[in-house]
Formats: sequence, C-alpha cells, structure tokens
Amino acid sequence: MTTPALLPLSGRRIPTLPPGASSFSHHRATLRLSEKFILLLILSAFVTLCFGAFFFLPDSSKHKRFDLGLEDVLIPHIEPNKEARLPGVPIIHGQGAHDEHRHREEEESLRSKIRADHERALEEAKEKLRKSREELRAEIQTEKNRVAQDLKKKEAGARALPPVPMPKLVGINDGDPGDPEIREKRDKIREMMKHAWGSYRQYGWGHNELKPLAKKGHSTNIFGNSQMGATIVDALDTLYVMGLHSEFKDGQEWVEQNLDFSVNAEVSVFEVNIRFIGGLLAAYYLSGQEVFKVKATQLAEKLLPAFNTPTGIPWAMVNLKSGVGRNWGWASAGSSILAEFGTLHMEFVHLSYLTGNPAYYEKVMHIRKLLAKMDRPNGLYPNYLNPRTGRWGQHHTSVGGLGDSFYEYLLKAWLMSDKTDMEARKTYDDAIEAIERHLIRKSSSGLTFIGEWKNGHLERKMGHLTCFAGGMFALGADGSPGDKAGHYLQLGAEIAHTCHESYDRTVLKLGPEAFKFDSGLEAVAVRQNEKYYILRPEVIETYWYMWRFTHDPKYRQWGWEAAQAIDKYCRVSGGFSGIKDVYSSTPAYDDVQQSFFLAETLKYLYLLFSSDDLLPLENWVFNTEAHPLPVLHLGNITLPGSNTQR
Repeated sequence: MTTPALLPLSGRRIPTLPPGASSFSHHRATLRLSEKFILLLILSAFVTLCFGAFFFLPDSSKHKRFDLGLEDVLIPHIEPNKEARLPGVPIIHGQGAHDEHRHREEEESLRSKIRADHERALEEAKEKLRKSREELRAEIQTEKNRVAQDLKKKEAGARALPPVPMPKLVGINDGDPGDPEIREKRDKIREMMKHAWGSYRQYGWGHNELKPLAKKGHSTNIFGNSQMGATIVDALDTLYVMGLHSEFKDGQEWVEQNLDFSVNAEVSVFEVNIRFIGGLLAAYYLSGQEVFKVKATQLAEKLLPAFNTPTGIPWAMVNLKSGVGRNWGWASAGSSILAEFGTLHMEFVHLSYLTGNPAYYEKVMHIRKLLAKMDRPNGLYPNYLNPRTGRWGQHHTSVGGLGDSFYEYLLKAWLMSDKTDMEARKTYDDAIEAIERHLIRKSSSGLTFIGEWKNGHLERKMGHLTCFAGGMFALGADGSPGDKAGHYLQLGAEIAHTCHESYDRTVLKLGPEAFKFDSGLEAVAVRQNEKYYILRPEVIETYWYMWRFTHDPKYRQWGWEAAQAIDKYCRVSGGFSGIKDVYSSTPAYDDVQQSFFLAETLKYLYLLFSSDDLLPLENWVFNTEAHPLPVLHLGNITLPGSNTQR
C-alpha cells in the first residue's frame, strides 16, 4: 500500500501524519533517560559534598595566614613596643589584645558552623541514598512543579489583564431536544465523548494526542517536540457544553498546573491558533475562568514574532522560545499558505478585545489590506503567497486543504462583528462568486461538487475537507447580495447531498479523504492513499448547519448513520482510531485519536441532536476548530482601525 508522504499539509484541520505513518514519538524514552540523568546528577553532587567535607574544611593555620595577609594589606605596620595613631582616632591601651580575643571567638564560631553544615549535608546525603528510586523521582517532580508554579504566578501577576465587559452569553447549557428518541441519540454521543476522553485521560494524559491501540501518547510535528496537551485544550468546550463538568475540571487543573509555552518547540502558527488559542478563549467565555484568558494571551504573545517578515504575512511555523519563524519546505518555494495566514482573524480580534492590545487586530487587518491590493487570477485567491516578496506562488486554488478556512473566516469576521464589518462581507461575496464561476460543477449524474484549479485547468476531485463548504454557504445565505439567499441555501444542500453520497458509497459508510468525478466514477476514491477516514468532522459539520437552517429531518438521519459507523468501526478499547480503507470490510486502524475528533466531530454530533437554543448562531460564531466565540457587539467597543458605528 502506498503511504502518503509526511507533509504537514495545511488547511482547516490537516494532520501531519497520515495513516500508516510512524508516530516518531519518543516521549517516554526521553523521560526515562532524563530521570536516570537527574538521579546520576544527584548522586554525583552528594559524593562531591562528602569529599568536600574532608578536603575543604578550614584549619587554623590557613585562617592565620589569611588573616595575616589581610593585616599586611589593610592595617598599617606597627613595630613592637611602639604606639601608632591614626588621625582622629584616640589611643586605647589594651585594644589589640581585646580585638585578637574577639577575632579568635569569631573564627571558632565560623569553624563550628561549617562543621555543622557539612554534617547536616552528609546526613541529608545518607537519607537520600536510603530512598527508593520512585521516592526520589517524586521529590524531583514536586520540586519542579513548585518552581514552575512560582514562575507562573509571578508571570501572571506581572501581566494582569484589564477588566473588560463580558459579551452577552446566551445558550451555554442544556439544549434538551424534547423528543425522547432524539435525546437517546444525544446521550449516545455524550457516552462516546466520555469514552474518548476517559481513554486519553488514562493512556495519553498530557500528550498532544492518543494512540488508542498502543494505549500511549502520540504527537505530530505541528506541535513541535513538546507535550502541550492538545487534546485537553481542544476538548474543554465540548466537555462543558455536554455538561461533563468533572472532566472539565480535570482539564482545567492540568491547564493551570502544566500548560507552559516557554518551551523550545517549533509549532504551526495556524494549528496552535485554532486549537489552543481558540480552545482557551472558548473555555474562558463558557466557564468564566480567568486562567484560560491568561493562558491564551501568553501563547498569543509567543506567536507575534511569526509576523516579523518583509510583508507582514506570517511564517507558517515559529519557535515559541526563540521567536524564529520559517515556512514549510514543500510549500511553493517557501511560500506562506492562504488557509494558514488567512485563519487568524476571529481569535486575534478577541485577543485585542480582551487584552486592550491593538497589535493582534492590526496584524490581521494588515493581511486583509495587503490581499485587497493584489491582483487575483480569475478573481480566485491562489493558495501560496511569498512572505518575502509579497507575490503569489503557483496558481493553485482550492476550497479544500490549503485554502478552505480563509473563505470561512471572511464570512465569520462579518458575523462576529454583529454584521458590521462590511469589508469582510464584500470580500467573501466576491470570492464565492469567483468560486462558483470557476470551481463548482455538476457531475454527469447531477451531483454538485467543488473542484480544484491547478495551472489553468479544473481537477474534478473533491476532498473531505471541502465538505465544510455546504455549511458555509448556508451560514452565509442570509445577507447575500441581491436575492441570492435561497440560491446559496440550496447550494449548501447540494454539497451536503454530494458528501453524503461519498459516505454512502463506501463499505463502512464513512467518507474517504478525497473522491473523484470522472471516468465513470462519482463520489468515490480512486487512489489507495485517499481511501482513509481519520475521524474528520466536515461532513457532520455541514449536516448540523443545514439542520439549523432547514430542520429537514434527513440531516439528523445522516448524522446518526455517521455516528453509528464511527462507533462500530472506529471504536476500540483504548479510544477511537482512524481507518486506513473505508472500502474494506476488514479495515486496518491508523492508531491515532485526533484531538479534533473531540473538539469538532463529537461536538457537532451533540449539537445536531440538541435544540437550537444551545449555542444559537445569532450569538455564537464557531472557529474552524469548532470552538464557539461570542458575537462582539462592537457599537460600544473601540478597536484600532474599526469604523463600526452604533
């Protein structure tokens, strides 16, 4: 079987390790080596201390030589039987004998103190050597935690954020659907979440993700080499919305005690923004717990150096410690990627609102202004832009991976501004018009699909990631120019139908990564490395939006079919795993429980079987990782460059 290359393809949620790829995770091995090293270090220190007790204890002769040396340098020479007098100091007979006696007492006291200190150190060394390896390890970890907590408290105190009014929060609890049958399905989704979270809690706690078959932690290069607990941060708001408050509290405690961004790790700016900053902001708005706002701000400050480029278009990756940025080597001669630098607006506007720091807002508005000045071939935005020259890379346009969430965030910038950011709305409308003209087609059997524009021609292939667009068209229907609202709602329904067909035409009733519309094949994957399903949410996301806007029961039915297939074929004893071939009746697992499965797939399923008053779309806008952020009624809020009016 051909395994996809290890490319960190960027888009709304493209993982860097496709099925079949090795995990390269050495966290436990590294932990064992570091523990041995620390123990060896402690023993070496104690041995040195013991020898020091014998070799470095001062003796009287050394003290006398030292004292004489000082006297020769600092005290005027006085010949025997002669008196000397310093100007302004009266002569006191017998003073020398008294000073010598006092000096001897101080010397003896010092010698006694040194002996006592060394004896105590020797006793401590003996005590340490009597302890077991586990006790020593526990002591080391306790001390490390104490030091880390002290540093975090100082840092938090030094960066106290200004108080700002909390946006009006509506619909953050309950959402009971009323219908007992629908409630039973919703309870099943909650049970699946408990299994996914409980497995991660047991086998991968603190790691970024979980290997549910190997029952150990997993990570990819989008998070660098650090254990940042991506699954914890990504899942917090889902736990809260589902009413799993005990699990939420466990996650909050981990964030308070362990989430640290002062690590030497090179991370994806895009992924860290949508998963971590988005997840922390959503957890803050839902729970009101200040720690999430503080952590989001600390991380955001670490991302700002990525914007230090000649054009202000950020690098794809940044080192959290050094601030050095760079781009993916495979991305069109070192270009930045549209879906990455174009998917920052929602989170960065909220950061400026919460912190009072205009830098975040200014960074994303600069990107928008730069793009507005550029020529666009056929009105389309290419996926690659060079941050050094400000020129487009190769002319490849996609509403799937590499491009997708750029268009999503144009629409959502308008929605999040309480529909006052008309610049964002017009940019979205113009882009969608070009997409509809050049990329959207119907197959011979009448299935509507969105292809990809490559080097002047249309590739008749659609990715699973592109299936989010059905929900986007429905979400943007209201407010469309002219009388096109009905047209875009219908277009959303057609995309939802096509993506459902891609699921229905597989053996497992789970959709492939990509599917074609040529050579007599429609909505079917052709290449082996496009037949996998990695717990992706985009199709279910579109079902949910279509349900909210139409209440057509088929969307709940399609969502339930997908939920049953996931539970039947992806569930294992240690969590949920992706599948390598959805056309095989005996599927092999990829052994990865993606963090977005908890953040998005299960959240959208839960909302699909909840009432509309749970996170109503009039009050909440979901980022591209399904983290809900409240609409900002900007009439009473001043953001630099914002010309919104009440």
